[in-house]
Amino acid sequence: MRIGIEAQRIFRKNKHGMDYVVLQEIKELQQIDKKNEYFVFVKPDVDRCVEDSANVHVIEVDCPSYPLWEQYALPKAAREARIDLLHCTSNTAPIRCSIPLVLTLHDIIFLEPRDKSNKSLYQNVGWLYRRLVVPRILNKCKRIITVSDFELNNIVSKLDIPRNRMAMIYNGYNEWFKPLNDTAGVYRKYIDEPGYFFFLGNTDPKKNTERTLIAYARYLERSAVKRKLLMADLESQYFEDIIARNGIEHIKKYLVIPGYITNSDLPYIYNNAFAFLYTSLRESFGIPLLEAMACGTPVITSNTSSMPEIGGSEAILVQPDHTDEITEMMLRLETDCDFYQKQKEVGLRRAQLFSWRKTAEQLLELYKEVYRENK
Repeated sequence: MRIGIEAQRIFRKNKHGMDYVVLQEIKELQQIDKKNEYFVFVKPDVDRCVEDSANVHVIEVDCPSYPLWEQYALPKAAREARIDLLHCTSNTAPIRCSIPLVLTLHDIIFLEPRDKSNKSLYQNVGWLYRRLVVPRILNKCKRIITVSDFELNNIVSKLDIPRNRMAMIYNGYNEWFKPLNDTAGVYRKYIDEPGYFFFLGNTDPKKNTERTLIAYARYLERSAVKRKLLMADLESQYFEDIIARNGIEHIKKYLVIPGYITNSDLPYIYNNAFAFLYTSLRESFGIPLLEAMACGTPVITSNTSSMPEIGGSEAILVQPDHTDEITEMMLRLETDCDFYQKQKEVGLRRAQLFSWRKTAEQLLELYKEVYRENK
């Protein structure tokens, strides 16, 4: 097979969720499959994180904008490479493409009502682009992959796609997420002492940042320890607005806001955290949830969407719109040593069920099925 994989943004310096998923899939396929030939289509950028090998060819396709790159430059490059199937990995695909398509549809949040409080131009433009493109490509896709049973059922029910055209393949996590002794003191690049709460999110309202900060404010009022809160990938002005709106100025001296944390530093951040707060309103999968569990860090997560499926029935599951539930679990982890230790063990066991190797093996079988059907 000559397999094309769209990986437009994996060479950018500050990668995010979908970038890491396709990057790890490519690296695992490069290890396990020496028979088939792969053509990885990327946009040139500073972090060349995948290299050519005997049967993997990285093809840099330069084009000024995301829509033009995907709708014009990608199908042109794919035709020139004479590929047998094209796997588009980030929710969208070319509307006009004669090559058999496989689409990873991580979620269909773009079809759900848009939160008017989201002021991010980048996120809003992406939301609009997906609303325009996805309905036009679904019937052309030979397979549509998603990443949890929750999202599969959501897609089937809302888009009326036959289940035989759907596939569910779980994401994994990198092997360097494990219990570590931080001899290098990596976490000190971001915060001065261990034993903090850690929150990883962005300005999208679904990340539930505002309620999490309110819960943290109530935790500080009741805790004898008063642990700091490290909040990554967010700008200080965003916090200032939330703090002023809710009258919780007393939390400022306990907040640490370092901006973007590189992926290679995250294992040390999780390991030195007291607990990880993953209190989103909605996730299609939730790789950070897995990463924290694999490091043996207790996680407070939500009882909505895919999070119970990934975290398991023994995880700490709260109603994310009930701030008092988040506060109570923060305090319980701090005061109940047996409960804290149990949650460390729960996470370590649960994480063993997932791996990028399993993801890549299932992906390769799917490629074979689509190829046979379209010979």
